[in-house]
Amino acid sequence: MLNRIVLLFFTLLLLSGCELTADDGPRALVIAHRGASGYLPEHTIAAKAMAYAQGADFIEQDLVMTRDDELVVLHDRFLDTVTDVKEVFPGRSRSDGRYYVIDFTLEEIRQLQVSERFEPSEGSVEPVFADRFPLNRSTFRVHTFEEEIELVQGLNVSTGGSKGIYPEIKSPEFHRAEGKDISAAVVKVLYDFGYQSEGDAVFLQCFDAEELQRIHAELLPEMGMTIRLVQLMGTSDIYHWMLSSAGMQQVADYSDGIGPSILLLIDPESTADDVKATRLVEYAHDAGLVVHPYTFRRERDQMPPFSKDYADFLRWFIDDVGVDGVFTDFPDLTLEFIESGS
Repeated sequence: MLNRIVLLFFTLLLLSGCELTADDGPRALVIAHRGASGYLPEHTIAAKAMAYAQGADFIEQDLVMTRDDELVVLHDRFLDTVTDVKEVFPGRSRSDGRYYVIDFTLEEIRQLQVSERFEPSEGSVEPVFADRFPLNRSTFRVHTFEEEIELVQGLNVSTGGSKGIYPEIKSPEFHRAEGKDISAAVVKVLYDFGYQSEGDAVFLQCFDAEELQRIHAELLPEMGMTIRLVQLMGTSDIYHWMLSSAGMQQVADYSDGIGPSILLLIDPESTADDVKATRLVEYAHDAGLVVHPYTFRRERDQMPPFSKDYADFLRWFIDDVGVDGVFTDFPDLTLEFIESGS
């Protein structure tokens, strides 16, 4: 019942407010990282409705597959850090002690309660972010990719909006080893829901460069699709080849943008009094790529030491470095900063 009330509240909020979308001007995009996850448990329908109401341009969906080939919206291929799977299905873990989404059917997963992300500790659990939505409060469930698309598209109709989706294919190599082609499944769902051309409100992202190249060269042409692709970039050595001008030109052969860790945009020789940017944004723009870094959070320990506050955090990356959009847990605060004229 509470979830219905939350959804009704945010829908009414939408109807009473004005909307700013990606089409209204050449400003940085606000991408809701796992929804409005600074306020509600990540990747829940309530968090997505709140992100929409707060004005996010795009809403992110991390995607993994169940045993019966359903695409569900969860950040990890595990269930044990955001649900009560250990209590509901004791003994269903693998030898490493983890509970894998792919070992459960959608019907089983729908029995689980979703909570704010937590870390197991001796005899208890501790929330990753202490000041966010309390653990074990209210009722939240796992939902499918299709259900979230229906929510976003439905709100676009009922509010006259034009919000987009930003799905991420998680662990394609792992899924392939389990006998599942998650990328083909994601592409098929996008096609069925009308996301087919580069002008549609979707970015499809993945950390796996080889998989993204396969999507570009094989899966999209097979479906007659030209949607935009984004190469996610972490800080590990496997992304080192991408950090040069030549590397960005190679990425541009199969992608329309990059989603780098914010750490890749800060020169490691920077000091608190002399903060320098790397040349990655410059190289990406020269290659015709958009840049959407992650993750922008307002918690003090989640911001670079040189940032005075959240607005200062955003200002350096958006105004000084010149990124084209940001993944944020706080869409409202981010949009407020952008609308204020930075």
